[in-house]
This record gives sequence, C-alpha cells and structure tokens, in this order.
Amino acid sequence: MAPDPLATVDIEALLARMRPKLHRYCARMVGSVIDGEDVLQDALIKAIDALPSVSPVVNPQGWLFRIAHNTALDFLRRRNRQAALHSAEEVDMIAGQLDDVESRQIAATSLRTFMRLPVAQRSSVILMDVLGCSLSEVCDIMDFSMPAVKAALHRGRTQLREFAEEPDDVPQPGLSEADRTRLNAYVSHFNARDFDAIRAMIADDVRLELVNRTRLKGKAEVSRYFGNYSKVSDWHLEAGQVEGRPAILVFDPNVPNGRPKYFVLLNWSADKLAIIRDFRHAAYVIDGAQCVVDRG
Repeated sequence: MAPDPLATVDIEALLARMRPKLHRYCARMVGSVIDGEDVLQDALIKAIDALPSVSPVVNPQGWLFRIAHNTALDFLRRRNRQAALHSAEEVDMIAGQLDDVESRQIAATSLRTFMRLPVAQRSSVILMDVLGCSLSEVCDIMDFSMPAVKAALHRGRTQLREFAEEPDDVPQPGLSEADRTRLNAYVSHFNARDFDAIRAMIADDVRLELVNRTRLKGKAEVSRYFGNYSKVSDWHLEAGQVEGRPAILVFDPNVPNGRPKYFVLLNWSADKLAIIRDFRHAAYVIDGAQCVVDRG
C-alpha cells in the first residue's frame, strides 16, 4: 500500500501555511472576514478530528479545502442565506483562465458583492479566480461535474461584471454614541500605555481570544496580555468599524497613512469589558475587510 501523504507531512505546519488561503475562501463564501475566521476554526477542528480515521489522501491541500467548503455551506444553511446549492443545468462551455486585468478585478471584489452570487457561482469563482485552483480541483472540492462547474463559473463571472458597473453608494452607518464612548476610552488609555486604567475597565471573568495563538480567562490571566503589549511599540490604535461592527483598528506607527494591520473586537456587559478578540496573530483576516476609522 502506498504511504498516506498526510502521514508524510507536518500537519501543524501544513495548517499554519494554508490558514490564510483557507480563510480567504471562507470569508468570501460567508461574506465576512470575522465569520470567515469562525468557519475556518470549525473546519480546522473537523480536519484534526478526522485525521486518525481518514483514508489515504493524495492531495492534503484539496482535502482541507473540501472540509472548509463543506463547513462554509453548513454555516450558510444555518444562517438561511441560500437555499439552493446545485444547479440542475449541465451546460458545457468554455471556462478558461482570465486575463490579468480581470483576475485582479475579481480578486478585489468586496465580500458584500460576492454574497450577491448564488452559492455555487460564488464558490467556483472564488476557488478559480481568487485562489487559483484548476477546474479539476474546483470539481473535486465542490463535488460538482465539470459541466456544472463551468456553468457556475461562467454565470458568476458574468454577474460580477454586471455588479461592477453599478454605483456603490450605500451609506455606511456610524458608531452609536455608547460604542464611540467605550471605544475611545479604551483607545485613549491604550495609546497612553495606561494599562492600569484598562484593567479597571475589564470584568473579573473577562475572556480573551488571541486568534490563532491562545485563549485566556479571568482578570489575572488577561492582565498578562496587556503586559505583553507594553513591551512592544509596533502599534497605534484607532476607534472604528470592521464590516459595520464596532472595532479597534491597529496601525503601524512607522507607516504614515498606511492601512490597518489588524483589528480587535470588544464586547461589553454591564459597562465592563467582557470579551476581547485580538487578531494580531491572524493578520490575514483583515484581507478584504471593509474598515472605517471613526471620525465622529
């Protein structure tokens, strides 16, 4: 029997290497970089749990994409955003590689626009035109026939071209006064390195997720997190929004007018900080996210 390729690779190294690319797929499938990270974490847990019993896998990367694809579909079903998955039509048409200009345009398409495509079209376009999979790989991941993938790809590309011609004039709501007050207080103390004031803001049972690194619970454990930030100077915080959610955007102070490097989400309970979700070690999550600095 030929050796299982999964047994010949460092699974932890493979997951670490594939994580940004898998997240890029999940985020575009579910329309959110934040929800996409949740889907990715579920998918990685499923992959690790399946390892002891999985049959020999010739293509570990394709196997991981298949798990991520199915996990994203499960998420969409739970959220009831799409009812139909398979198209009944089997149209044989050319679905070749796009030129560089079209490829860049599709890769830059917003997550909100991708969500306007039916699931099959969305998945096929993301896999082939954003992530560079071949048609045969797309068929394997989606469990579709070649004609069905070609049809979905063709329709998805056509729809995106039409969407690109529409004006994007949807107004973005600002922060509420309560969110603005809380975020600005946190940002002000953090930027001043007044971490004692920050500790006074957190609940006794506060929970921290340092995404892709660790989880901490309770004031004593989470206090170490602030201590680690006090030792580095590669950050400057601004209050803002990510995908319309109140968030803290983190910039590199050495890069004037740069884009945020990553973000932090905060949840409050009874005016105390209850949950911190910091994406410092998962900077890939911000790829494609709609980020707005609050100017109010």
